[in-house]
Amino acid sequence: MRYGAAPRLRRDLTILAILSVAYLAVSTFITNSYYQLILTLVPVWAVFGVSWNILSGYGGQLSFGHASFFGIGAYVVTLALVYWDLTPWLGIPLGMIVAGIAALLIGLPTFRLRGHYFALSMLAYPLAILYVLQYLGFQEVSLPMHRESPAAYLEFTEPRLYTVVAVLMLIAGLFVCMVIENSRFGLALLAIRQNELAAEAAGINSRLWKLRAIVVSGMIAAAAGGFYACVLLVVTPDSVFGMLVSAQAVVVTLFGGVAAVWGPVIGAAILVPLASGLNAQLGNILPGIQGVVYGVAIIVIMLSAPDGLFWTIRDRFFRRPVERMNLPTSARAQPLTGAHAAAGVTLLKVDNISRSFGGLRAVSQVSFEVKSGEILGIIGPNGAGKTTLFNLLNGVLSADEGTATVGGESMIGRKVHQVARLGVGRTFQVVRSFPRLPLLDNVIVGAYGAGLSDADAIASAAEALRRVGMEDLAGVAAGQLTNKQLRLMELARALAGHPRLLLLDETLAGLGREECDDVLNVLERLRDEGMTIVIIEHTMHAMMRIADRFVVLDHGRVLATGLPRQVVEDRSVIEAYLGKKWAAKQDA
Repeated sequence: MRYGAAPRLRRDLTILAILSVAYLAVSTFITNSYYQLILTLVPVWAVFGVSWNILSGYGGQLSFGHASFFGIGAYVVTLALVYWDLTPWLGIPLGMIVAGIAALLIGLPTFRLRGHYFALSMLAYPLAILYVLQYLGFQEVSLPMHRESPAAYLEFTEPRLYTVVAVLMLIAGLFVCMVIENSRFGLALLAIRQNELAAEAAGINSRLWKLRAIVVSGMIAAAAGGFYACVLLVVTPDSVFGMLVSAQAVVVTLFGGVAAVWGPVIGAAILVPLASGLNAQLGNILPGIQGVVYGVAIIVIMLSAPDGLFWTIRDRFFRRPVERMNLPTSARAQPLTGAHAAAGVTLLKVDNISRSFGGLRAVSQVSFEVKSGEILGIIGPNGAGKTTLFNLLNGVLSADEGTATVGGESMIGRKVHQVARLGVGRTFQVVRSFPRLPLLDNVIVGAYGAGLSDADAIASAAEALRRVGMEDLAGVAAGQLTNKQLRLMELARALAGHPRLLLLDETLAGLGREECDDVLNVLERLRDEGMTIVIIEHTMHAMMRIADRFVVLDHGRVLATGLPRQVVEDRSVIEAYLGKKWAAKQDA
């Protein structure tokens, strides 16, 4: 579990128990059958929203086709009852299994796409299933009645019992969501949502976590769909695979608050009674009024509260001042910079590595070595290929030719998270943080990416924050940190994974002189502890202070290598940085 998860989980479960009891108590006083149906549908659509929230809210993978899983659950329950006389009590779990398999089959190819391409491709799946079912003759399927044993087939004569089952399903769905939110599962999804490349660089296998998310999400959606079929007693492709069904999950969650346990509940509690009530009163006059309500709701919430009601209300009325976290001091994780190789032994070896973009040779036959415990500075003018070189080393880009090894293991051809697992930490030219997450969670991501257990990950992250002098800010959201603090946060996140090699890309960019000195002090301490670092930087006074050797790049090629003083006095280096005219004036 994440740090501080136990109290949060207890609080949320207590709130859930109170709300559930109150909701069921209110339902006992409702005698109108239509209103009772609405009371049943609110938790059903809330469960569906919870399923969408796991994939799209926490994971950031916007799905416009979640009706695929909802409809699969509905049709599995219905057809199993019609053809096999299988009770829905078993049909719903069967539908969840089928939907989980379908989610895996959908996710494997579709997660190759990103952004709006992923969202639009997800839209195609429920439409395809809808047309197939219509072609096969399942335009309208009625559930057979079993009057001799209605409870065994979820065919209650008392409508309040449907509400009880719906609330129990919502409790189960919310409990799963709470556990995910407070575990490394939820932290990995939030990290992927806010900055996927940073999560990958910290060692998070984003594709694997997204596949897990879509499977869990699909299974929960199928449970909601299976029960929905039992409530309606008649299933049609449009009623469970239609566009409005997918929109329900999106709208109730966006309205209530994405990436929040209570978001779908808030959205469903407000929008479902509103839309259903207006449909009952005005449906004959304004057909499709339900869709209009959801459309207007989205427009209103996007304009007035883009993060949803939950986050808007919480931030405005219930935000607490940041309290100092009591970070663990016992059961420390292994030393962050523990030596993986004796000093002086070659740790990183790059041999003739190259990369072209069309006709542009961004990196051309670059070769160098880095000894264990050494700090190598890579300098060169803008456009020299420095960041591209880092991207080749840690898997962001693939190399056209050449090799690179760390500790004798090849880095080329591996994915970003696989390179991170080799013990390669990376920071970026433009800071990549997870803005909504507290500083501690930002750093824990790096420890999780290294495969540490929960307790060790928390201890490692706490120790990393101490190393960079930021333990007092552990509870502050990354979005509230200064530029210097963000730079140190990124360094701490890399350290939390116990790297044997750090790739630092312009760690001092945008910092003032005093701020640079603070960061350099941290880097000097790491050097004294034996950390091996390759650093890209334009600030020469800093590089002269920190680097043991220089490699100079110009137009993608190695221009010079050697000790700092020798390199900066090299005429070819001076010309590359300042131009031939400036060099000629110096000679004159």
